Amino acid sequence: MKKTHRIALLFNANKIFDREVIAGIAAYLSSRRSQWDLFLEEDFRLRLPGIDRWQGDGIIADFDDPAVAAALASSSIPLVAVGGSYENPNDYPVGVPYVATDNFKLIQLAYEHLIDAGLGNFALFSLPEAQANRWAQEREKAFCALMRRDRLEPEVFRGQSTHAPSWDEAVQQLIAWLHSLPKPVGIIAVTDARARQLLQACTIADIAVPEQVALIGIDNDPLARMLTRIPMSSVIQGATEMGRTAAHLLDQMLHGVRLPDSRILVPPAGINVLASSRHQPARHPHVMRARHFIRQYACQGIKTDQVAEYVGISRSSLEGYFRQELGCSVHDEILRMRLEAATAILESGECNLADVARRCGFTSSQYLHSVFKRELGCSPRTYQKRALGLRQDHESEVAEG
Repeated sequence: MKKTHRIALLFNANKIFDREVIAGIAAYLSSRRSQWDLFLEEDFRLRLPGIDRWQGDGIIADFDDPAVAAALASSSIPLVAVGGSYENPNDYPVGVPYVATDNFKLIQLAYEHLIDAGLGNFALFSLPEAQANRWAQEREKAFCALMRRDRLEPEVFRGQSTHAPSWDEAVQQLIAWLHSLPKPVGIIAVTDARARQLLQACTIADIAVPEQVALIGIDNDPLARMLTRIPMSSVIQGATEMGRTAAHLLDQMLHGVRLPDSRILVPPAGINVLASSRHQPARHPHVMRARHFIRQYACQGIKTDQVAEYVGISRSSLEGYFRQELGCSVHDEILRMRLEAATAILESGECNLADVARRCGFTSSQYLHSVFKRELGCSPRTYQKRALGLRQDHESEVAEG
């Protein structure tokens, strides 16, 4: 009978990146016959006191947290580190197998996406410099390297850390920075949380997204998307694959394989492209303002008259501008945004059609059904089954690979 190994997972599982790494570890275990008894804090917070006295067989830990790296510096237990990649090879921990998200490729993928959207001005919204934010500074380095490669001047704004007492000041600083940028501009945020702050600042300052500011985050965090009015594009990290890889390395070590200083860089899994980065230059300012309003409020049941009132012109004039520039009506654009929101919810796994219809501005699940049949040629449930089936097929291929 195989031995059951006691394994500690040292992650802050309140973060989407850490949760996906843990999901990858679980996926590895379910596909193998390895028997692991996993230790993870019950409330998902990361507690380190006493970890040096923990009597277990192995550890997989988040080394982006400097406190974790320090606590395990003298550990004699088989250990695999997970974290961000570094430009300088000397910044990696010595003597520890390391599985990294490729920070350069994360930024490169976002940058190339914004280039493909037709943008020529670029900026990065980062985090304040700190030991705990080393991964963000590595993404800054990647952005600056790409800018200089293309003979462009890097534009980086770190802003403030978000705390309730300084929130208003931080937002005003962010708005001032946004106003200072040449338009249109594509902005990469180092996380989805930072991208969400950008969207809020653009809304407060009445800056049109994505016509004036197209933006993309990193993490593909569903919670961050739920908290934004405009659907937010994001680079999908290969965190699940990192978890699988880290579990495989530790499994080898538990069976006597020596892997000192092994480094594996995992590339991003792709981009979830949504409205925030779909830059289509609008020639007429009335169309740009109208689409900005529609993106924010399409799912709240707005009508064409309300859009025209916001823009400050007659309904017939606005319809004429839309037909001339976009080849569709204002109602068509509202419906397109509602449909995009509904497909995103269905792809996430939710199946209560009445709730989906309500959240996306459709008057009933029957109307949602008829729009899906007319625009996509299938029912909402059929669309969902196809989308989830494709995702499961992809995950199976990755696991088998």
